[in-house]
Amino acid sequence: MKTNVANILIEALPYIKSFSGKTIVIKYGGHAMKDEKLKKDFANDITLLKYIGLNPVVVHGGGPQINKVLDAMGITSKFIRGMRYTDGETMDVVEMVLGGKVNKDIVARINRQGGKAVGLTGKDGMLITAKKMTIYHQEDENKPPEIIDPGMVGEVSNINPDIIYTLIEKGFIPIIAPVGIGENGETYNINADLVASKIAAALNAERLMLVTDVDGVLDVDSRLISSINAEAIKKMIKLEGIKGGMIPKVECALDALNNGVTKSHIINGKLSHAVLLELFTDSGIGTQVFVE
Repeated sequence: MKTNVANILIEALPYIKSFSGKTIVIKYGGHAMKDEKLKKDFANDITLLKYIGLNPVVVHGGGPQINKVLDAMGITSKFIRGMRYTDGETMDVVEMVLGGKVNKDIVARINRQGGKAVGLTGKDGMLITAKKMTIYHQEDENKPPEIIDPGMVGEVSNINPDIIYTLIEKGFIPIIAPVGIGENGETYNINADLVASKIAAALNAERLMLVTDVDGVLDVDSRLISSINAEAIKKMIKLEGIKGGMIPKVECALDALNNGVTKSHIINGKLSHAVLLELFTDSGIGTQVFVE
């Protein structure tokens, strides 16, 4: 047993050395945010990354937590093409839950494990400037596209990473809620995968990790693809080997790669210590995407 532990540590050593001083942006979402043991494991993982010399930056979601509060308030959730329609009343709840309850819970858990986490939203230090998202949907090429208004759902206009750099330099771990601010001070709800991708690019991060509820990218026989290049991913999307909710995730992974991130990873957060297993073992546990 002790020999096995030693072998694991030896296997991790070259990865720890290569990642030392590098920034790793982790999108934290899915089942890993709901299960108590997994939440503790995640807090331990992030704390460990900082202690061994990496610079973890966490961007989190919080859809189920938002749903719970909206239901308690008697506000019906409405989704348009997979996105939450966000009117003014809903936006108030989104900001309260993401920037308050969820964010501060993650911060507290990491701090209890010995880390130094600080919670942010995109409004802090003008971190995330956003603009309103407009969705164009065209079912029939012979008809004009339908223009869909999702409310206060935004897309990233700009990332100002100064506040993140300042926190990293002081030894803190930034925990970021995906809420952005418009040019007139309005608040926008933004997809957490998208925010994580844009922040990873702005920080010139070594890795982007998307923690999800799926193992990663699967082949036609539903077997995990542990490593795949960007061109192969694009072909799989075109041939519908990748479809549905996985498409926006891999698109975020590709966008990060196109903007300077070395590799992107899609991993299953239902597995304890998924982040460590993906980063520090030869085989990994998810799919890494790279550009040749």
